[in-house]
Amino acid sequence: MIESLAKFSSPVLNLPFVRRVRRNHGLEHATIHMLSRRIKNLSIAGRADSSGFYLYGEADTEKVREAAEEALRRMKSGEHKWAVHPNCGTGLVTTSLMTSLAAIIGLSGTKNNGNDILNRLPLVMLLTIGALIVSQPMGLALQEHITTLGEPGDLELTEITRHETRMPLTGKTMTIHRVNTRFG
Repeated sequence: MIESLAKFSSPVLNLPFVRRVRRNHGLEHATIHMLSRRIKNLSIAGRADSSGFYLYGEADTEKVREAAEEALRRMKSGEHKWAVHPNCGTGLVTTSLMTSLAAIIGLSGTKNNGNDILNRLPLVMLLTIGALIVSQPMGLALQEHITTLGEPGDLELTEITRHETRMPLTGKTMTIHRVNTRFG
C-alpha cells in the first residue's frame, strides 16, 4: 500500500527540492545511526532541509563529522537501509494519527453521556492497541518510501558547524550541529 502511494506520489517526491530534503533526511538518520555506534546512550534529534540537517543534542563535533562521512560513504556503497530510523518523527506522527483515528472510530455514534462512553472503552482500547501495532511498521514504510531517500546520488558534505544556545525556561545549554550538504 505504501509503495503504491509512493509510486502515485512520485511526481512530487522527485521534484528537485523535495528529493534534496528526502536525501538529507536519509543522511540525517544514517548519521544518527553511526553516532549511536560511537556514543553510548546517545540522546539526539535531527531535522533535515534542502541544504543539510541539524542535530540537536550533545556530541563531539569530530564524532559528528566522522559519523556523517561514514554514513554518506555507506549509503553511496548501497547500504540504503541506514536512511530509516525507528525514532523518526514520521513514526511518531503515524502513531499519533492512527491512534487518534482509532479512538474517533471507537467513539463514533455514542450518546453524550458517561455510561455510553464508558461502555465503549474496551472497544476504544482494542482499536488503539491495534493502531499501535500497525503504526510502527507503517511509519517505517512511510520513511523508506516517502519521507527519506536512501540513495544519496551526488550528495556531498560541505561544512559541519557547532553552536550552543540557552534553552528557554530551563536555562540549560543545548548543542546544535549544522551539517551542510551540496548536490554536485
